[in-house]
Order: sequence, then C-alpha cells, then structure tokens
Amino acid sequence: MDCADKTELLLVRLGELLTRVERLLPATRDATDWTGANAFRWCRGSQGGRLQAIPTPHRIKLDELRGIDGQKEELERNTRQFVAGLPANNVLLWGSRGTGKSSLVKALLHGYAEEGLRLLQVDAQELVDLPDIVEQLYDRPERFVLFCDDLSFEADDASYKALKAVLDGSLTALPENVVVYATSNRRHLMPEFMEENRVAQHLGGEIHHADAVEEKISLSERFGLWLSFYPFDQATYLHIVEGWLQRLGLDSVERRRDHVRDAALRWSLGRGSRSGRAAYQFARDWVGRNSLR
Repeated sequence: MDCADKTELLLVRLGELLTRVERLLPATRDATDWTGANAFRWCRGSQGGRLQAIPTPHRIKLDELRGIDGQKEELERNTRQFVAGLPANNVLLWGSRGTGKSSLVKALLHGYAEEGLRLLQVDAQELVDLPDIVEQLYDRPERFVLFCDDLSFEADDASYKALKAVLDGSLTALPENVVVYATSNRRHLMPEFMEENRVAQHLGGEIHHADAVEEKISLSERFGLWLSFYPFDQATYLHIVEGWLQRLGLDSVERRRDHVRDAALRWSLGRGSRSGRAAYQFARDWVGRNSLR
C-alpha cells in the first residue's frame, strides 16, 4: 500500500470516528423563533429537546364555551393577574371528560395573546425535561403558560417527581413569567387504592394517613387554584348544542328546535355522555349532514 492509499484510509477512519463522537455529544439547539407564533410545544429527539413553534394553534374563543361560566371566570381572573405581572397561581383543571378543561386553556390564547400570553405545551412523558425548558424562558418578555394536558401518572413515574419539584420544592424556582396550567380527569393525578386507606393509623385520636396517600396528595396541593368540572345536565347540554349549531352556521335553529333537540339527546345517549365534546361532535354532524342535503 503506497503513501497516498494510507492517507486516504486514514481520512476515512477519521471521518468514521468523528461521526461516532458526534452521536455522543448533545445536539445544538436551534434558535426559537419567538416572534413567529403564539404557541409552542416541547419536542424531544434522540439527542435532546427543543421548542417548536405551532403556527396554527387550535382557534377557539372564550365566549364560545358554555356551561362552565364559573370556571371560566376564575381562570380568566388568574390569567389577567399573570399577564399584568401580578402574583398568580398554578392551576389544576380536573373533572369529567369532555367538559371543556383543555378548550378553556386553549381559548386563553385567543383572548390574551396580544397582551403577551404564550402557550407552551409539554406532554406528560416529557416533564422530566422541565428544568431545561424553564431555563430557556428566563428573561423573556412574554408570559408563558406551561400547558400539561390530560395529566396522570403511575406510581413509579419519574415525570411525577419532576413536576412536583418544579412547582414547589426545588432550589430552582419557576421564573416570574411562567405558570403551569394542567388538566386531568383525576384530582390527585395518580391512581388511588382502597388498601391505602386501610393502612391509616390512629394515634391518640389523630389520624395518620399512609405515606402513599400523602405522596399522591402532595402534587395536587402544589397547584394554588383548583377548578372542578362536572357532567352537564340535560338543559346545559342542549344549550351547548345550540351554541355550536349557531357557531357552525346553521340557519333557522328555532324553526326546527324540537327536531334538533330530540336528535341531540339521541346522540348523547349513543355516546353515554352529555358532555361539551359530545355536543360539539353532534353539531358538526348535524350541520354537515343538513348542508350536504
């Protein structure tokens, strides 16, 4: 093998070595385009995570959400405090499925984006990256809501402890321009078992709950504001249906009110739920079906 061949072979091997080394190094994060969007998501890859802009977020207005006026008022008040630079709480929205928890958080963007509000969605399995996420938000002029949708954990989930530490308990506090809004079907975010109640102790008349129970309650208590969502009664469900029919452009709802009412109730029976989600799905089906005719 002559000198030129040896040099070429050496260069090939050096290239292979560099490729292997690059795979071990942390990836360089792309600069986030803060001006191009009002909503973002955290995306984790094989070599780290990054903030990705959502150019077309879900568009929904606060006044389109019916049947949850009390919860809407409380969440709006807390959000107004937050965007004004005043003290505000982290919020847990919990309760029945399809009652508007996620939609209410998304609708805040439409109402308060011009005042500097930004939504940043973080999936449950990526909550272990919260310290890295929060680090990128320090000293930003915007006001960020970290949105954790449909949150629930298993007993040994590492994301559970990561969220608990960031909310309250870590030496590194949340920045002043960040709050956490989480939705869940569970108030305490983790499964609860009858056995945990059986191991409670009574000492001198004082009840001592099991450590497992205390652990589960400790996370939800780190949310300063709890908003509860309950199944809708029939009148509220029909009121929501009517609102979505009007929003989707159906004319002459009044003339066919009884017919629409009966169809909407049959739809809810088929779904086994009088929820806002069922009302929205019925309205889309009804408007599309009648427009096609």
